Amino acid sequence: MTLAELATAVSTRYPDVVVAREEATLVVAPDDLLAVLTWLRDAPGVQLDALMSVTATHWPDRDPSFWVVYELRSTALAQRLRVKVGIRDDGQHVASVTGMFPTANWHERETFDLYGIVFDGHPDLTRIMLPADWSGHPLRKDEPLGGVPTWYHGALMPPIDERGMA
Repeated sequence: MTLAELATAVSTRYPDVVVAREEATLVVAPDDLLAVLTWLRDAPGVQLDALMSVTATHWPDRDPSFWVVYELRSTALAQRLRVKVGIRDDGQHVASVTGMFPTANWHERETFDLYGIVFDGHPDLTRIMLPADWSGHPLRKDEPLGGVPTWYHGALMPPIDERGMA
């Protein structure tokens, strides 16, 4: 199956699938996520049965400001599809997909840890990369760069966000 054929098969149910730069992307509403992913996984001729990753992007000046991104793969058809869900800054919640894709467990925890997006229904939504008492979410674009002063060749280097431009 070609990418164009996959996009055509998906568009029979979800016409907003876009193919650009040899990649297919489908944007869905947060409330439709579980139903869409179930159909994409189970539909004959689509069979996107493997979740490869879950991540997010943050665009503070846009609405919605967060996009949760799911990368799906069909092991039978050797094709991929990206599913994107936009969520607003005032309530970064989206449904967990660990029930249908167990591999989402770690990916959702990482996305929660680094972006602060809450995956409702996740079995153990705790930090996975940073200490439990860490304040903030470092991959948000409105998060300060931070850092600690570092001694380097006898000179004290301030954290990167405190350095002046020379």
